[in-house]
Amino acid sequence: MSTASPVRDVRTVLVTGAAKRLGREIALALAADGWQVAVHYRQSASEAQQTSADCAVLGPASAVFPGDLTDETEVRALLPAVVAHFGRVDAVVNNASLFEHDTAQTFGFAALDAHMRSNTAAPIVLAQALHAHLSQRDAAGAVINLLDQKLWNQNPDFLSYTLSKAALEAANTMLALALAPRLRVVGVAPGLTLTSHMLSDEKFQHLHKLSPLGRSSSAKDVAGAVKFALDNSAITGTTLLVDGGQHLMKFDRDFSLM
Repeated sequence: MSTASPVRDVRTVLVTGAAKRLGREIALALAADGWQVAVHYRQSASEAQQTSADCAVLGPASAVFPGDLTDETEVRALLPAVVAHFGRVDAVVNNASLFEHDTAQTFGFAALDAHMRSNTAAPIVLAQALHAHLSQRDAAGAVINLLDQKLWNQNPDFLSYTLSKAALEAANTMLALALAPRLRVVGVAPGLTLTSHMLSDEKFQHLHKLSPLGRSSSAKDVAGAVKFALDNSAITGTTLLVDGGQHLMKFDRDFSLM
């Protein structure tokens, strides 16, 4: 459902998992920066509609697009649906992530498969689709993959999630090589940014300060890094760590379990 009429000659970005939390903040920041925003969601339809409405107030246009990122058929249909609505797509921000706890002791094929589908395979397929679309238009664009400072500061928690993000980080390099010069591929790796049901407000504030800079990333910091990566045409095949330096400190457990 559209919340404003699309403008065919305005940059358009697809943000996955944009209904809530960090994805919503990225979508709003890009709308304010002049992008038309395709708001992807899986289950949070009402929140996605609200994000889209808020984006349309800030920017030229917005619309919502459902899709299960663990289903290859739905993933392959997503970018064409955005193109059909807006007439073009110039960038994809792969923000959506499955984040379920497992360990070396509880690991199983099903958990890894679900994380790899959502967190690794879907972003690669969307990059593939964007490259094909840009080639048809004789245009250039970018894919931004949200990663995690955990990759540079590993601990044994969330094994399948971490493996899926490590694979996506490796894919950054491979895709940047394979899809250049048409498509740039950049990672953005936040630190502890938003609280969750696993952390009290007091605990979150304490953990957020555990970094060399005395604070980890805010949603504004991460959205700013995404905007920078989209706008800087000389960046590809690398990752911007936006975490206050948390990757420089050793944590024995995941933040949610400390």
